[in-house]
Amino acid sequence: MPIQNDRKSAIRKLKLLTFNSKSNVDSFRQKLDDTFKTAFLPNGVEASDYKYGNIDCTVLSPEIYASNRIMLYIHGGSFVGGSAKAYRGFCSSLATKCFCRVVIPSYRLAPAFPYPAANEDIQGVFKSLFTEEQISCSLSCEKDQKPQTPEIIIAADSSAACIACSLIFNLRDRYRSCISKVVLLSPWLNLSPSSRLISSKKIGDEIINSDILRKSASVYTYESNTESPFVSPLLAENDMLKNFPPVFIQMGSKEILLDEAKQFCDKLIATGNSCLLDVWPNMMFMFQMADEYLHESHLAVDKIGRIVTEDFSGQEAIQIKNKPRLEQSLHSEA
Repeated sequence: MPIQNDRKSAIRKLKLLTFNSKSNVDSFRQKLDDTFKTAFLPNGVEASDYKYGNIDCTVLSPEIYASNRIMLYIHGGSFVGGSAKAYRGFCSSLATKCFCRVVIPSYRLAPAFPYPAANEDIQGVFKSLFTEEQISCSLSCEKDQKPQTPEIIIAADSSAACIACSLIFNLRDRYRSCISKVVLLSPWLNLSPSSRLISSKKIGDEIINSDILRKSASVYTYESNTESPFVSPLLAENDMLKNFPPVFIQMGSKEILLDEAKQFCDKLIATGNSCLLDVWPNMMFMFQMADEYLHESHLAVDKIGRIVTEDFSGQEAIQIKNKPRLEQSLHSEA
């Protein structure tokens, strides 16, 4: 049955992803979890608990997935909220469309754990995940054959884009070489006073406004830290952007965040990297997470799946040219 688009309901739901000067931390987290959690995962996806780098994670395994491909999804929530419980329904759809397992870390949240706590947690998760995937690829290869290289996708939305970029800036080349794609949804890229979104008193769209960005940044870290590229990736120097993995940014045309996303995309391309900005007409912040109200949400997730499994020109990606074997997901997986 086709979805009848309900823009007003979508906006009401998506506003619960944002933390502002009137928000209470506990009630914000509870409302976010209650609204976005799902009792049943779609398409036969299985969820299991696992620890990577001593951080609790939820691992989502679709019925069919590429044995050497895995996505590390860093959830948003204005640095203050969000959880694996709230995101596992959305990430289950990503797992199915991308034919991969998805790992959602339960990293520490502000204000109790300000910057760089989340960054440290995610870095620990990534390195543990990288090591385990390398071992898994080695054990699964046939005798006298070269082991497959793990294919890791880093995905993040909104505030977590800062954390995702910070992770990559801190990684050595041996780790970066296994990251096949970076997927950013409605990314926050500049939380410093140099951003007009931060410095302006009255600027906003249907969901995001300056107050949300300023308040979220203030509980995340001191203003002096916001000039750091580890907090504001748009301010990264060219040497930090060298050998950055291919980036796919997806967002709506109605977002006030769009101009900074364009600037970030231009900087990546200017430093020799690949970046594709996918802008959906008349869509709002994080429209992908309002799939019960917007037909475009489903189409957008479909496109993410194509981007992960292909290169930016629509050709089959080099990383999967030899068609890695597809495995039925097992309860014991992860």
